[in-house]
Amino acid sequence: MDKLIITGGARLDGEIRISGAKNSALPILAATLLCDGPVTVGNLPHLHDITTMIELFGRMGIEPVIDEKLSVEIDPRTIKTLVAPYELVKTMRASILVLGPMVARFGYAEVALPGGCAIGSRPVDLHIRGLEAMGAHIEVEGGYIKAKSPEGGLRGAHFFFDTVSVTGTENIMMAAALATGRSVLQNAAREPEVVDLANFLNAMGANVQGAGTDTITIDGVPRLHPATYRVMPDRIETGTYLVAAAVTGGRVKVKDTDPTILEAVLEKLKEAGADITTGEDWIELNMHGKRPKAVNLRTAPYPAFPTDMQAQFISLNAIAEGTGAVIETIFENRFMHVYEMHRMGAQIQVEGNTAIVTGTKTLKGAPVMATDLRASASLVLSALVAEGDTLIDRIYHIDRGYECIEEKLQMLGAKIRRVPG
Repeated sequence: MDKLIITGGARLDGEIRISGAKNSALPILAATLLCDGPVTVGNLPHLHDITTMIELFGRMGIEPVIDEKLSVEIDPRTIKTLVAPYELVKTMRASILVLGPMVARFGYAEVALPGGCAIGSRPVDLHIRGLEAMGAHIEVEGGYIKAKSPEGGLRGAHFFFDTVSVTGTENIMMAAALATGRSVLQNAAREPEVVDLANFLNAMGANVQGAGTDTITIDGVPRLHPATYRVMPDRIETGTYLVAAAVTGGRVKVKDTDPTILEAVLEKLKEAGADITTGEDWIELNMHGKRPKAVNLRTAPYPAFPTDMQAQFISLNAIAEGTGAVIETIFENRFMHVYEMHRMGAQIQVEGNTAIVTGTKTLKGAPVMATDLRASASLVLSALVAEGDTLIDRIYHIDRGYECIEEKLQMLGAKIRRVPG
């Protein structure tokens, strides 16, 4: 099992390119199943979860064609089995996203209940209830969700999400694209990745309106046609590298990104004392060698501060001037990185869903262990400013969400290397 060794103290300086968004690429890949011909999806990040989704398609009889730029062409007409098996689904929660498209397009789906991250319960009942509202008959047995569409296919429905669910919104929106009649999704997720999926569906000829608001209206169409689409940039990867510049007192320009989908994060970085300039597809952050100031923040669904950036800002507060409170309202188990950061000398007190972080001038390198994707990013950020060497174990978590993290950080001047376990 690979590990990262990071020698802290280097001030980051340089430019890097941001990869495509994993959280956009996975639902878009799932949505290709709705099409009646070949679809090409570009700007996919080279990540384990993407490979798993492509492997899942292979198991189902679809043979994706991948070019050297990691664009993938998928022709769902070659599908042979409508089962998403447990051994693949257990490694990636996003596999649940094939449920809606398969029922809508092929009338049946058998998808294993998902495994994935260890950051609290993320129930699939909203996905099931949404499809049932459209007339699907669903049974959960033997660890599998078995869904069948009614005679004549899925029907449009009004559905209210009693909790905001990104994957729930995406699954029901995809199913509604081929349903008969109009579907209205209320209290829908507003994330940019939901908008990206809606744009992709519309590129194939769907009629989806209102994505990015809490009410999405979908008028079903009889078929979706082939299209070529480029996945949006990853806003969490963007934010992580900007925080890396902030904690090291450096200057980083991130390219091929979108400043408009990161406003809550950019505001907090300005509050921390960063100089930020933006263009149409780039953001530059400069700390001019200064230490950041501590910030208070509260996570909430988009457009508020993203839960996926919470751990990175705990790292920022850990070496900042002053004390900052970080309140986590989305996941109940998302402070696991705090106990590893204590090993590096961070002063953090956890009280329920709040972490009180008192900044300290220096952290000390130590052996630490990644526990989930974003927690592992916070350990990398802390290691960049710690005295001496930090050894980060179980970095397969990092590889689930960050493409070539050590190469990108090396381009910015970080002393980081990957070693086999």
